[in-house]
Amino acid sequence: MRGNRRGNKKIMAFQKMARFDKKFIKGLYISVATLFVLFLCVIAFFHINKAIEYKHFLEEIDETLARDASLSTSSEDNKDEQQEKKQTDTTFTLTAIGDVMCHNTQFMDAYQKDTDSYDFSYVFEDINRYLKTADLVVGSLETSFAGKDKGYSNYPKFNSPDQLAYDLKKLGVNVLSTAGNHCLDMGFDGISRTIDVLNDADISHVGTYKTPEDRDTILFRYVKGVKIAFVNYTYGTNGIAIPDGKGFCVNLIDKELMKKDIDSAKSQGADLVVACMHWGTEYETTANKEQEEFADFLFQNGVDVILGNHPHVLQSMEKRTVTLEDGTKKDGFVIYALGNFICDQNADNTRNSIILNLKITKHVDGNISIDEARYIPIYMYKDNSSKTRKMKLLDIKKSIESYDKSILNGVSPSFSKSLYDNLKVQLDKIKSIVGPEF
Repeated sequence: MRGNRRGNKKIMAFQKMARFDKKFIKGLYISVATLFVLFLCVIAFFHINKAIEYKHFLEEIDETLARDASLSTSSEDNKDEQQEKKQTDTTFTLTAIGDVMCHNTQFMDAYQKDTDSYDFSYVFEDINRYLKTADLVVGSLETSFAGKDKGYSNYPKFNSPDQLAYDLKKLGVNVLSTAGNHCLDMGFDGISRTIDVLNDADISHVGTYKTPEDRDTILFRYVKGVKIAFVNYTYGTNGIAIPDGKGFCVNLIDKELMKKDIDSAKSQGADLVVACMHWGTEYETTANKEQEEFADFLFQNGVDVILGNHPHVLQSMEKRTVTLEDGTKKDGFVIYALGNFICDQNADNTRNSIILNLKITKHVDGNISIDEARYIPIYMYKDNSSKTRKMKLLDIKKSIESYDKSILNGVSPSFSKSLYDNLKVQLDKIKSIVGPEF
């Protein structure tokens, strides 16, 4: 009996232990499962939090991109406004000089025996800074470059050394009008070679041509984005007949031809049209009625600036308010003659001239205004006391000021009292002929 009891107790102990083990294992399972669920919750919370952060990150990116786009748009708007403002301020200076003549005394003075060559650059030393710094310089050529084999010659048929063209380029001359009464002095071959020399010197030219196609091609020059057209016509060729079949080689003053060229320039988008006119009465300081009538015609048909030459003396300048057929108004400017730039003439007023500076603005609406017309008075001096390099263009005002300063400081002036007195006379003449600056 005792054995059975002991056995029963052992069995009961084992059963009790088994129940405990089951409870323990069940509790362990529950604990592990709870921990696992908690682990999953932590992971889920982590990912949800990251997702929220990522969403905020994307939202911040979107806001940044939107802000940058807004700034970019604003920047583009500012650029457009700045560009528009810049267009309203497109202002430049058109500089004009008179007839470039070359008498035999001039090219003999420029001759350098030791090198058998020519140099005209010394003539411009006193005034070259005015042209070298200009936006665009326009002049009138009153000679030809027909070549040495034709023989360099003086009036009445001019032929000059090529070096003059290259020295004009170094001086700052950009455009030369070539339709003048002396353009056919050396025939059609002379016209052709003159064009070749100017091309080689990189000087634009207008008024004489080698082919019909060249004649129908308008000369354009660009200054600060402004498109400028140039046309040029002459009253005649000193009685020298235009060669048969070469009617295209020189532009004669003709209303139908001028209107055709101006219309062509306008149709090709010219902002400004400049007419270089070889006209007027020699040695007369007042424009004649024909000049005035042609000026009216040119303005009415679209020309903005008229630069006159040929009389070999200065004539007046004026700014006009031009009323067109449709009632619109525009600025117009004319100087009837710019006199001689360089020469060796001795008639009254043939040695005084000006460097004309026109301040011109292209406005955003396309209109052109001529804001200022100022000039530097110059004088073609010839020092007969010198054996070489006698010719020199003088800045009249600068020379007078230099003389006055020397006298004031008790220093001997660099030139004579007679030249000083003459320069003062020439200055007064220039002012009275050309008129006031504006």
